[in-house]
Amino acid sequence: MTPLSPALSNPTTALLEALHFAAAKHRDQRRKDVVASPYINHPIAVARLLASEGGVTDLVTLQGAILHDTIEDTETTPEELERHFGPAVRQLVAEVTDDKGLPKGDRKRLQIEHAPHLSPQAQQIKIADKTANVYDITASPPATWSLDQRREYLDWAEQVVAGCRGCNPGLERFYDQVMAQGRQALESKSL
Repeated sequence: MTPLSPALSNPTTALLEALHFAAAKHRDQRRKDVVASPYINHPIAVARLLASEGGVTDLVTLQGAILHDTIEDTETTPEELERHFGPAVRQLVAEVTDDKGLPKGDRKRLQIEHAPHLSPQAQQIKIADKTANVYDITASPPATWSLDQRREYLDWAEQVVAGCRGCNPGLERFYDQVMAQGRQALESKSL
């Protein structure tokens, strides 16, 4: 993959370059749902939520959403992101990247602790990410997840999003709707 030309300033092309890059990086990955959806569907959903529900038009934020799992879940390095997309995108993706060297419980705790201190751009990505995950976990959950695991995820997502509130009211309202529907769906499964 060749680096993006520094002279390239067309936002549509730059956004499509991020999509192309993420698709190549995630090409062999699948979601944990029953049908093993292509992983790239998730970053696309996060960017779509930002644009459609949050009214986000900022190129760096949308690129960050598309690329948000590349460092964490692929062989992508921060330096590689910077070469292709610049320092602002690199920094934004780094803000929302978990340290996979830590135990899962620590990573989850740190997301809650760090959420209030993230940039507004990173907070918006976190809300859109949690919205997409809550929808997926309630509509098409991982085959091995129990009802209790799904409830625990929703409880944890609420704590992360609580630390991001105030960055995008439209996106937050949509998250609240998805969370309410998700909780209702899980409640109906336990009856």
